[in-house]
Amino acid sequence: MNKKPTLTTILIVLFLSILFINFFLNNKTQKTIISNMIKDVSYLSSDDLEGRKIGTKGEKLAAEYIVEKFKQYDLIEKGIDGYYQYFNASIRENPHSRVIKNKVQGINVIGFIDNKMKETIIIGAHYDHLGFGGPGSLFLDSMQIHNGADDNASGVSVLLSLIPELSRHKIYNYLFIAFSGEEQGLFGSSFYAKNPTIDLENVRFMLNFDMVGRLSQDNILAINGTGTSSKWKKLLQDVNIDNFNLRTSESGTGPSDHTSFYLQNIPVLHFFTGQHQDYHKPTDDVDKINFKGMYKITKYVKNIILKSSKITDFDFKETVSSTTITPKFKVTLGIMPDYLFDGVGLRIDGVSKDRTAFKAGILKGDIVLSMGGDEVNDIMQYMKALSKYKIGDSTSVKLLRKSDTIQVPVFFFK
Repeated sequence: MNKKPTLTTILIVLFLSILFINFFLNNKTQKTIISNMIKDVSYLSSDDLEGRKIGTKGEKLAAEYIVEKFKQYDLIEKGIDGYYQYFNASIRENPHSRVIKNKVQGINVIGFIDNKMKETIIIGAHYDHLGFGGPGSLFLDSMQIHNGADDNASGVSVLLSLIPELSRHKIYNYLFIAFSGEEQGLFGSSFYAKNPTIDLENVRFMLNFDMVGRLSQDNILAINGTGTSSKWKKLLQDVNIDNFNLRTSESGTGPSDHTSFYLQNIPVLHFFTGQHQDYHKPTDDVDKINFKGMYKITKYVKNIILKSSKITDFDFKETVSSTTITPKFKVTLGIMPDYLFDGVGLRIDGVSKDRTAFKAGILKGDIVLSMGGDEVNDIMQYMKALSKYKIGDSTSVKLLRKSDTIQVPVFFFK
C-alpha cells in the first residue's frame, strides 16, 4: 500500500519547486538582458553610425534607435520636441584651444516614467563619440571610424536595460537621458541641467554610466561621486552582493556628465570599469565588451536604487575637490593614466605612439613618481606638474619600472 506523503515532504518539495522556478526565471531574465545588450552595443558601435559624432548623421541614427527603445518601453516624451531636446555646441580645435572650429546642433534624448511620486531619479549616459577621430582621438596614424563600443555604447545599453527593470518598482519617478556632446565638453548634459524639463528640486540623485563595458577579471568597478551624499558609501557596500572590488572617489566633478548635475547640488554617482588600450581609438569595438559584466553592473545599480528608497533625508554634500581649479596645459606627455590605480604615483596604462613619452622610452606599466622637482602622488599632482611646462622645455621624470626606480629625460615638442 502506498504511503501518503507527509506534510514535511510536501513542504520540502514545494520549497525546492519555488527555488527551481526562481532560478529558471532569473536565468531567463539574465539571458534576455544580455541578448538585448549585445543588440544595443552592436548597432550603436557599428560602422553604419560612423562613430556617432555630434552634429552628424551617425548621431541622428543613434538618437533614433534610442527613441525606438523608449517607445518600446512606453516612456513619456520629456524633451522639447517629443523625446528630443536640441542644443547648440561650439566645437573648439582642441580641448585647450579658444579657437572655435565649427558650430553644430546636438540632440539629447529624454524619456520619463511618471509614477506620481514626490522624488525623481535621473539615469544618464552619453551616446556620442568621436566620429572618424580628430581632436580627442589617441589614434594619430589616419582618420578611421571610432566606433566607441565601450565609450559609450555600453553605458547607453545599461541605461536601456534599467528601464524595464525599474518600471515595476514604483518607488520613484525615473528620468532617462541619453546625452550628446559629451566628448566635446559635456555640452548635452550641461544644457539639460540649465534647461531641465522637470523640476530639479525634486531629484533625489543622478546616476551616470560612462564606459562600463570592460569589467575585468579582478571585478574592479570604479564609482566616482561617493562624497556627494553622506548616504552613498554604506549603501554601496550594503548591496554589493556580487563582491565588486570597488574603487571609489568622493569628487562630484570629472570628465563626464554627472558633473553637470553635481553643479546643480544633486548627489551623483559615475560608474566606470576603467581605461584600456582601445580608449579613443578605432579598436574600441563590440567584440571586446564584457556583457556579463554589464549585466552584473545593471543588477547592482538596480539594487542601489531599490535600497535607497528606504533611506530618509538623502542629503547633498559639496566635495572638497570640486573647488580645485583644473590646470591648463601647453604640452602633453602622451600617456593614458590608469584611473583605477590606488597606489602612490600615477601608473601609465598606455603610451601614444610618437608622442613625448614614447620618444623618451616611457612604457605602459611605469609609475610616475615625480616630474622635475614636483612629487606625483596622484593624477591631480601629475596635472599640476605638467601644467608648468611649455613646448621646447625639458625635464626629468622619475619612474618606478617593476622594482627599479629610474630617471628618464623628456623633451616637450609640438
